[in-house]
Amino acid sequence: MSETVISDAFLAASLEAALTHLRRDPVLAALIEQHGPLAWPSRGTDPFETLARSVIGQQLSVRAADTIEARVRAGLGSLSPQAFAAAAPEALRGYGLSWAKVRTLQALSAAVLEGRLPIHDLHALEDEQIIAHLVVLPGIGRWTAEMFLIFGLGRPDVFSPGDAGLRKALQVLYGPQADPDRVVAAWSPYRSLACLYLWRSLNNVPVSAT
Repeated sequence: MSETVISDAFLAASLEAALTHLRRDPVLAALIEQHGPLAWPSRGTDPFETLARSVIGQQLSVRAADTIEARVRAGLGSLSPQAFAAAAPEALRGYGLSWAKVRTLQALSAAVLEGRLPIHDLHALEDEQIIAHLVVLPGIGRWTAEMFLIFGLGRPDVFSPGDAGLRKALQVLYGPQADPDRVVAAWSPYRSLACLYLWRSLNNVPVSAT
């Protein structure tokens, strides 16, 4: 059996197990019924590109982030550490990136190229170890690291309390009197998938500062 078939079968079984677990929460059960099975967060094809896109999208709407990402990609030819490192800061700013994001993306690129950030080996580390590697870089906070865990590495049990959308969804769905820590703890070990349903409930996307 090929690795691809094994992976697909594993993901299907994992998704069903996750949905069964999350349905124990009546609120999530209703969301699952409404939206159906959502795609399991899959590991990104290029971890650096996934992380760069997270930085580009900080504090932006989906449309604005997509527009700026397209400009950057067209201008550089790719979202690679080599491309960001070689670009003039003024050129990156001209694509619509803030100066803070220019500094972050070039610092991130330098860390990868100099071997200080083992971007292609992060998948072998625990979640908190990965976060520790990332948050020492300028402009990359815990939220960005958590988004990378979910969307770049496909980690199944990540919740980002700094995400404005998740906080809003918790309040809307569970009421202001609910204990969010207790609610979220019950979703483990599938908190990443629960996050997808909370974002979907608001027709929203991850939003935070860093």
